[in-house]
Amino acid sequence: MPRFDVTIAGEANVDLILYGLPDELPPEREFLASEMMLTLGGSSAIMAHNLAALGSRVGFQSLIGDDDLGRSVLLPLQKIGVDVSRVRRSPGPAKTGLTAILQRAVWRNMVTYSGTIAEMKWEDLDFAYLTDARHFHLSSFYLQKALRPRVPELFRKMKEAGLTTSLDTNDDPDDSWQGGLDEALRYVDVFLPNEREAQKAAGVDGVESAIKRLANLVSLVVVKIGREGAVAQRGKDRFVSRPQTVESIDAVGAGDSFDAGFLHEYVRGSDLDACLRAGNLAGALSTTRAGGTAAFRDAEYRRRFLEERR
Repeated sequence: MPRFDVTIAGEANVDLILYGLPDELPPEREFLASEMMLTLGGSSAIMAHNLAALGSRVGFQSLIGDDDLGRSVLLPLQKIGVDVSRVRRSPGPAKTGLTAILQRAVWRNMVTYSGTIAEMKWEDLDFAYLTDARHFHLSSFYLQKALRPRVPELFRKMKEAGLTTSLDTNDDPDDSWQGGLDEALRYVDVFLPNEREAQKAAGVDGVESAIKRLANLVSLVVVKIGREGAVAQRGKDRFVSRPQTVESIDAVGAGDSFDAGFLHEYVRGSDLDACLRAGNLAGALSTTRAGGTAAFRDAEYRRRFLEERR
């Protein structure tokens, strides 16, 4: 019996979310935000947190700074039950990463200081720890600059150890979408992009064309399409799941929460319809509170939301 259901190697940082800003921000002007939130950030950490909140046994490996921000990201992970015993503190000058999110009504700007996110490397990983699981997941492929050249090898190692695997690239800040992604996808069982990321990763325009190409590389492609729900393609089989209708506060971490809901069912052997529905439920739950984890931290609210919509 493996120690964990899912192990995750990736980034943990702080999200600073500012609300109520105008769409245009001319230079040399001071603007006032109507609200702010400082919370756990990083796609990997949000996914780990919410996956544990749903009841999965989660092991998390990361590199954070030896600073107050680093200490602050560990607390919510520990409290929700994520094992963080293999999270390392960098002795160097790089600080724990931070993302400033300027949230508008239906869109946002995101600016990230990578810090230690870009410094985690192959030698930092504890493979005995990561392989003591049923499934391995990696997020933020393009932010993992030191690790990225060996990510295909990392996935191959996980597969050889008998784990199933999944990848969510998230965005590429350089917008190049190179760096060995196709090679990594050879060892990925579940690829979890949103519709823009799917098209960029496939190098084609149009979601359908992207799904077709990616389905030739990965056994299961799951594309998140926001208000349209999600689409999964396995070989020639197509699965569609409609979204949940909720009153949304923001979409911070919604895609990562979808991943958590989907994988929580996937590692238990649920069928794809159930996995997609769980993903949409978790993504919708995330949007009902500010930030990527607040809706999952409130156990009674989380339980009631999920039970009412199952």
